[in-house]
Amino acid sequence: MDKQKQAIAYFISFCIEQYKEMNHISGSEAMEVFSRNGLLDYLEAHYEPLHTQSRQWILEEIDELIKERQKQ
Repeated sequence: MDKQKQAIAYFISFCIEQYKEMNHISGSEAMEVFSRNGLLDYLEAHYEPLHTQSRQWILEEIDELIKERQKQ
């Protein structure tokens, strides 16, 4: 795995872990939320700007995306 792909994988793992902790859910539940809402692809596609943001900002962005996608 090249360094860029590895960095993205670590970033996505970080996001899942932080979301899990914030919502007091299991890792598998967090993964289901991310998969169901297309967040894995979103986080990978937008890695460059997102990984420079704060933990709190990223979690707010994730929550906002989930709310938007659940409306559809």
